[in-house]
Amino acid sequence: MKKVAKDMDRVWAVISEDGRHVLIGRNTDPSEEEVIRTEQALSGQGLSGWLAVVEGDRWSRRSRPTCLMVRPLASPVTDFESAVAAFEQRRQELLASTTKAQ
Repeated sequence: MKKVAKDMDRVWAVISEDGRHVLIGRNTDPSEEEVIRTEQALSGQGLSGWLAVVEGDRWSRRSRPTCLMVRPLASPVTDFESAVAAFEQRRQELLASTTKAQ
């Protein structure tokens, strides 16, 4: 089995307006049905966001993953760049908290 470097990791994610995220279709592209169910679940919780591809090591302190917007889900009111900035802020806070705990 071929090992993929973490810096080359590519995953599908739903990034919410406040930066929270969930991975979908990690080992395969999500189906249209999965995307529709995800959008319905977001909307049912009063949330919205974007389907995106996240490339790079999300747990690296040295580099920032790249987020590529695929499409909006459940009519977000903020822009994708703001959600990515919030995602990065949450990521940095989580990385800092794991450093303090060690």
